[in-house]
Formats: sequence, C-alpha cells, structure tokens
Amino acid sequence: MDHARTHRQIKRRASRQIYVGSVAVGGDAPIAVQSMTNTLTSDVKATVDQIKRLEGAGADIVRVSCPDEDSTEALAKIVPQVNVPIVADIHFHYKRAVEAAKAGASCLRINPGNIGSYERVKEVIQAARDYNCSMRIGVNAGSLEKYLQEKYGEPCPEAMVESALSHAKILEDNDFFNFKISVKASDVMLAVAAYRGLAEVCDYPLHLGITEAGGLRTGTVKSAVGMGMLLMDGIGDTIRVSLSAEPEEEIKVGFDILKSLGLRHRGVNIISCPSCARQQFNVIKTVELLEQKISHITTPMTVSVIGCVVNGPGEAKSTDIGFTGGGNGTHQVYVAGIPHHRFQDSDIVDHLAEMIEKKAREIEAERLAS
Repeated sequence: MDHARTHRQIKRRASRQIYVGSVAVGGDAPIAVQSMTNTLTSDVKATVDQIKRLEGAGADIVRVSCPDEDSTEALAKIVPQVNVPIVADIHFHYKRAVEAAKAGASCLRINPGNIGSYERVKEVIQAARDYNCSMRIGVNAGSLEKYLQEKYGEPCPEAMVESALSHAKILEDNDFFNFKISVKASDVMLAVAAYRGLAEVCDYPLHLGITEAGGLRTGTVKSAVGMGMLLMDGIGDTIRVSLSAEPEEEIKVGFDILKSLGLRHRGVNIISCPSCARQQFNVIKTVELLEQKISHITTPMTVSVIGCVVNGPGEAKSTDIGFTGGGNGTHQVYVAGIPHHRFQDSDIVDHLAEMIEKKAREIEAERLAS
C-alpha cells in the first residue's frame, strides 16, 4: 500500500519540457532533485567523490561551480567519471560558460545580464547549441540588476519576474528555448510571490529554491515551507534545498518534501508518533536506528511505527508494514493494513528492517515482472 495515494492529487503547472543531459525537466517528468558540490572544482578527486556520494543519495542533477579556467579544465575530467548530469555554475566570465559547454556540462547556470555584451551572450548561446547544453536563468533577490534596484527601490516579486523575463527574451531573440528559470530569495514569502508571478506569465520549467536558507534544521524548515506552498500550487519542475550542511542532506530533505506531498517516492516513508507516556517501547530511538538501517533502500514503501494502540491500528491501515506498541511488551505487526503477527520487545529494529528488506525485494520483483 502507498500512503501517498490517500493524498489529494496535485495538478502540476503545464510547462514545456527540456533536458538536462538525460534528465527530462518539466512537462510530465518527475520533479528532479538536485544539489551542488562544495569542494574546489579544480580538485578533481574530491569533487568526483562528492558527486558519487550525491548519486548514492539519489541526486538527479548536480551543479558544479566554474569560477575560473582551472575549474572548467577540471570539469572535462570530472564529467566522464560520474553518472548524473552536471550543471556548470557561471558568473561574470562568458568564456567559462563556453569552456564548460565544451567540457561536457549538460546545463549552464547563467545570468545573461552579468556576462557581458550582447555579442558575448550570443557566443554562450551558440556554445550551448553546439554542445547540446540547456541553460538555467538564475535570478537572485540579492543580485538584481542596478536599474531594477533603482526602479523598484528594493527586491520585490515584480523586480525578480521582470529580471527573469528580460533575460529570457535575450535567449528567445536568439532562437534558444532550451532553458529553465529560477527566482530565488532567502525570504520565503518573497520567493514564493516571485515564483507565483513568474508561473503566470511563462511556460518555461521552473527550478525552485529558497536560497541561503540556513543550517540543517532552520534551512529545512524554510525550504519545506516555501517550496511546499509552491509545490502544492503545482509549481516547480526541479528543486534544490540550500543548506549549510553536507550536500547529501539537501537531497534527503528534497525527497522528503516531495514524498510528503505525494509528488515523488524514493525509499521508505516512515510514519511515526512523537511518543508520549502511552508508548509501549522507545519510539524515538527505534525510529532513529531504523532509519539508519534502511537508508540504502530506494524502493518506495510506507512503514508506520506507532507507540500505542490509540493511533497505531489506524495508521497501519494505510501502510505496507505497520508496527503498533502493545501491553506487556507484546506488539502488533501489520502487513498491508491487516494484523499479521505479534512480536516481543527484543530486536524491534532488526525485525522491522528484515521485513522491509523482504518487502522491497517483493516490490522490485513485481515491478520487473510487469
């Protein structure tokens, strides 16, 4: 059973579809989850190792900063060693964009307004076309063009949308439409309003993010609130959770946000209670250890771990595997919502992990058979 099926179906905003390497973005494609490396790009081994860890966490796309020529030279060595498409992050130096395209980048993240003259922008567009790169127009509230700052006085949704559309027009005027757009801000409500405004006036795929969101806890909350509102509106085709934390955490949080809305499913979705005096086993410790033990499982499924019979049986009805605390150390285990067997206190984590592993094998076998 899939708990997400009980959620209201979110109707996605209609957008055109582009490709970042082999990953479809927009249209009816799954919402892609991406992150960004924080190693020195010129350190090929460190960067490749980090990208591989991100791949293991489930990243669909990884962005790599290319601020100098050493970085774009390294990119040519990095791309052949990884599986995910690489987005080259470009600021100011148009030559870096051209070099990154030649080096094998699948997408160029640029701000056409800050990479020089119209002729230089045309060179970047031509390189993207020649090497089959898509682009992302990356608008940020903290770096709006001077004329927009003077026009509006301060960052506001209207200024961000105007910036995005003016940059899009440059690409359109050069007959280039293979791009997505982001309008990020660290202020949640500003970002949400900008994305909503942009979604109304264009059909390009949108890359969501609350930029510079903060540390693991605060950044997760801000990102979940901001992107959650947009995703509920059907807005968003790729997402990046910006955290002052290890990049792998960004991927985990990104998938958790999508799972919570029934938009994408990867791995085990654990439904667990916060615990209280009614709990018949240590719920918090059990869930912590269980999450660690099953973190490698990518097969979508839902598991409930509830401390007592008040909500346990009800939650189990909507899960693949359910575990409800019972009196005298004897607990009830459910499979597909139906009582299956009882289990004593010892080794709850190992018992559930074995059941989850078995269920994952069954689901994968069914998928292959179909």
